[in-house]
Amino acid sequence: MSDLSDLTLDELRLALAPEVASSAVFDGWSMAAVDAAADMAGVDPDIARLAYPGGAMDMIGAWVDSIDAAMIVALKPEDLAKLPIRERIRTLVQFRLDAIAGQEEALKRATAIMAMPQNVAKALKIGWRSADLMWRLAGDTATDYNHYSKRTILGGIYTATLAVFAGDESEDKAETKAFLDRRIEGVMTFEKTKAKWLNPDREHFSMARFLGRLRYPAR
Repeated sequence: MSDLSDLTLDELRLALAPEVASSAVFDGWSMAAVDAAADMAGVDPDIARLAYPGGAMDMIGAWVDSIDAAMIVALKPEDLAKLPIRERIRTLVQFRLDAIAGQEEALKRATAIMAMPQNVAKALKIGWRSADLMWRLAGDTATDYNHYSKRTILGGIYTATLAVFAGDESEDKAETKAFLDRRIEGVMTFEKTKAKWLNPDREHFSMARFLGRLRYPAR
């Protein structure tokens, strides 16, 4: 890790986050994890602690933000635009899973903390930011209700996939990949059906045509 001594607290918060997550595997999302990360980075532990004034939720939020930042650097919108939409979403989610590989125990502990009643609102905001970022990188420009429904659905897919990922012991996380593929395929099917029924130019129901088909069924 490069020299972090001249970073602002906000910069230090992100820079230390991956190492805090690695330490959380053993120490939980605690100041002990921050101290361990600071020691690895050669940073004064007292200063490192100031970067996470909100405790565990600040550490978890920083971890997620660091993954968001890495995703922005690694996956350019112009490159993703060359892929079908389902592949863009799959690529974005898979990047995030790869980024936390080996930190499953930290993920389990983070999930438990985020599920606490006092943390749910903040957890939802964190999840929404990541879902919004993924859709923006995927090229989404919707401003109507689709803007919200897409992010809600993707947030649900990502959260469910993380739950499978955390306990997946199959080779190369094959079960997680298969689960993600099924969820994305299900959403794509739903979106096609929704588009068909919401399309104002679609063929309308005709009673005469229906009765005619009953009398003269297609062969």
